[in-house]
Amino acid sequence: MDKPASAPTLAQLSSFDEIIDVRSPSEFAEDHIPGAVNLPVLDDAQRAQIGTLHKLASAFEAKKAGAGLVSRNIARHLETHFAAKPIGYRPLIYCWRGGNRSGSLTHVLQKIGFRAEALPGGYKTYRRAVREELETLPAQFRYRVLCGPTGSGKSRLLAALARAGAQVLDLEALAQHRGSLLGLPPDGAQPSQKYFDSLLAAALRGLDGQRPVYVEAESKKIGNLGVHDALLAAMRASPCVRLDVPLPARVRLLLEDYDHFLAQPELLTGQLAYLAELRGHAVVERWLQLIRAGQWQALVQSLLEEHYDPAYARSLARNYPARADDGTLHLAALDASSLNEAARQLLAG
Repeated sequence: MDKPASAPTLAQLSSFDEIIDVRSPSEFAEDHIPGAVNLPVLDDAQRAQIGTLHKLASAFEAKKAGAGLVSRNIARHLETHFAAKPIGYRPLIYCWRGGNRSGSLTHVLQKIGFRAEALPGGYKTYRRAVREELETLPAQFRYRVLCGPTGSGKSRLLAALARAGAQVLDLEALAQHRGSLLGLPPDGAQPSQKYFDSLLAAALRGLDGQRPVYVEAESKKIGNLGVHDALLAAMRASPCVRLDVPLPARVRLLLEDYDHFLAQPELLTGQLAYLAELRGHAVVERWLQLIRAGQWQALVQSLLEEHYDPAYARSLARNYPARADDGTLHLAALDASSLNEAARQLLAG
């Protein structure tokens, strides 16, 4: 059986037919190589069982019991996941540190005739490489940063740019959050910080350094997740495309993008309560009265004028101050046709 000359690098992950994470489901849920399949050789309960046996009995008894559990789990995976794999199948397998768990499955697959390889050092090696990439990769690209107040269509314009063939880094999509107090989708939850790191590193790895990267201006945090200093520094040193959008168009966009609050106003009421200390109880109570009255357009306009726009202006002046090479993009409307045309103009310019 041929052995790799050296440990596979992150850039070589796509050369494998499949990436298999044999850690427990809870380990996988916290973070994993994007695109990996979770085929645990010990599930969470079994892993805890073997750990307890190791402490209370001996390493020998733990290994003996663990081998039986691992063997049964591998047999199940062979009869299901691997049953239809061809002889040239080449998976990369990893566990926590490249030890017994990944070694067991790799050994069995190799004996069958598959071109299986284990990732030396396992997840710990992968995680260290991700941290290193997040320190070095951001500086390798040229960014054009979309700046504009809340509701100016930055995310929609990024999508239009991607459709037009531009190179886009959508941080809010990776973070599963729109970047404000009200930005968490109603049916979703953010990934862990580690998995956000993994997704971001994978996205950066896929970029072409010869082409500009369009990205939305972000602050240090997107919801509960931190944006890495090296990426923020590179973005803040880059020219901005400053979006100029009329207030009525911004209100319409926000009513479309946050329509779940119209159906569940109690969610919005709970979130706005967090602003009482910042904006004052009287202001927040006025917003709550607009919610109770169903005056959504007036509410959104007031939120923009009294909260979001002042806060965004201060953040922009601090983090993305005006530069001579900035550009301004005037958008009278934020419908798909207008944004597609704006994307074409940006790419043509």
